[in-house]
Amino acid sequence: MFSYIVQRLLATIPVMGVVALVVFSLLYFSPGDPATIIAGDMASAEDVREIREQMGLDQPYFVRFGTWIGGVLQGDLGTSIFTNRPVADLILQRLEPTVALTVSTMIVAVALAVPLGVIAAWKAGTAIDRIVMGFAVLGFSVPVFVIAYTLILVFSVWLEVLPVQGYVSISEGFLPFIQHLILPSLALGTVFAALIARITRASMLEVLSQDYVRTAKSKGLNQKEVLLRHALKNAAVPIVTIIGIGVALLIGGVVITETVFAIPGLGRLTVDAILRRDYPIIQGVILLFSFVYVFINLLVDVSYCFFDPRIRY
Repeated sequence: MFSYIVQRLLATIPVMGVVALVVFSLLYFSPGDPATIIAGDMASAEDVREIREQMGLDQPYFVRFGTWIGGVLQGDLGTSIFTNRPVADLILQRLEPTVALTVSTMIVAVALAVPLGVIAAWKAGTAIDRIVMGFAVLGFSVPVFVIAYTLILVFSVWLEVLPVQGYVSISEGFLPFIQHLILPSLALGTVFAALIARITRASMLEVLSQDYVRTAKSKGLNQKEVLLRHALKNAAVPIVTIIGIGVALLIGGVVITETVFAIPGLGRLTVDAILRRDYPIIQGVILLFSFVYVFINLLVDVSYCFFDPRIRY
């Protein structure tokens, strides 16, 4: 097991290298010139040229990439073009809201989706099953921002029980911290939960038709023990897999959700950087998201051993 984890961690090095090359290349060849934006509309061509030289934007592709990747290997993600602050510091400053939103969304999605999927499989073909699957189809089809604005309209405008936007750090109080996370977590968690619920139902239906489940029922075990101990545990591998794959969906949804709810996280930082052509920030955030996605998938692979003892690495 240990050797497998080490091998997977080492395998992330070339993966992250390819990601870094692709990200840098896409931004290098994308339209738009940060020097022109910084100089302003009234600047002359000479002013723009001087800014490009100061920022190193006039250097060849491989020189710029080598300089950038060398700094990344030393923990330096570069300096923001507009704020002139280290990108690493800007990311750390915005990290707490994004982590809080991501964790709360995962909790909401898993806590909602897995029971719904289990119930739908248990009551397959009934009205309960159709209602759950209807929720899954609707939740996965409706865009995140539509769900978000609907929740704001109901709980913030009509009922006035939750704040509309913003973020409060946990250091300023646990209750306001949770209150500001409820709506964005529900909005993003609904989409994620719809995906997990569908996979949970399909996996549970397959397991419930197995001989060992019928044997457990014939022994007189109660329905709860059959569903949770015998069926759900053996159906967990596909469920955990889709949770890991869904992290990519979650990362994309965080950007939209933070924009709608005015949460000062990495999503808002990325949107602002894209509008300003602040390439160092965009590159740093994408690298961070890519590493998190690779690491989550490693955890998913390792978790297979706990759910299915037949899997060995």
